[in-house]
Amino acid sequence: MPAPRPLSHLASGHRRLLALALLLLAFADPALAQALPSDAKMIEGFDAVVFSAEITGAFSDSSYLKKFPGPVRVRVENDSEIDREPAVASFVREINRQVDGLDITMAKRGEAANFVVHVVDRDDYQRVGREVYHRPFGTTPGNCIARASYGRSGITRADAIIVSDDGDLLFRRCLIEEVLQGLGPLNDNSDAPQSVFNDTSKLTRFTPYDRVLMNMLYDERLTPGMSRGDAAPLLPTILKEVKRRLRL
Repeated sequence: MPAPRPLSHLASGHRRLLALALLLLAFADPALAQALPSDAKMIEGFDAVVFSAEITGAFSDSSYLKKFPGPVRVRVENDSEIDREPAVASFVREINRQVDGLDITMAKRGEAANFVVHVVDRDDYQRVGREVYHRPFGTTPGNCIARASYGRSGITRADAIIVSDDGDLLFRRCLIEEVLQGLGPLNDNSDAPQSVFNDTSKLTRFTPYDRVLMNMLYDERLTPGMSRGDAAPLLPTILKEVKRRLRL
C-alpha cells in the first residue's frame, strides 16, 4: 500500500485547485476579472445610483440617501409556472452574508414582510405592475422593475417585479438588479460596466463593484435622509475600509 501523502502536500494541492477555480470563474465573468475603478470613480458611481432614482413621482424628492433603517424581511409571491422562490431565497442569503450592516432574511411564516418579490410570467407583468404602482391604466417598462416607498427616515417598503419565463439568464440578471435597487440604489448608471445598475451589462452575478457599493450604503455612518453634501466627507474613508474588509 502506498504511503499516505503528507498533509502539507494535500493542502498545497487544494490551494492550487482553488486558485484554478477562481481563475476559471474570472474568465467566465469579465466583471470579476477586472480591477475596480479608482476610488474617485467608485465614489462617483455611488453618488449616481444612491442620490437619485430611475423612476420618481411628480412631487417626490430622490436627492437624498435612501436605505432601510432596520431589518428587511422578504416574501416571494410566485405567480409563475416556474418555482423561483429557492433562487430568490438563495440570493437573499448571499446579500446577508456579503453586506455588513444589513439584516436581510426571508420572512418566516406569519412574519410581516417589507420587501415583496413578485415573480410573474410575461403575460402577467403589466397587470402586476399596475397593482404594485397603483396605476390602473399605467404601463410598466422593461422586463423587471423595483419600487421603493421612502422618506427621509428611510425605505419603508419595496417591491420587485421579475419576469420568470423569458429564460434563466434574464431572470437571474433581473433578480440581482431589482432586489439590490429595492434596497436603496434606485438609479441606473450607464458608466459602470462592472455593475448590474448598468442596464447595458449582461452580468448575472453580485459583482465586487456592487458589493462595495452596497457595503458603503449600509455603513452605519451613512443614515437615511442624508444629503450628498453631508455624505461626501465620509465616503473616502468608508470606501477604503470596505475594500479592505472585502479584500479588494
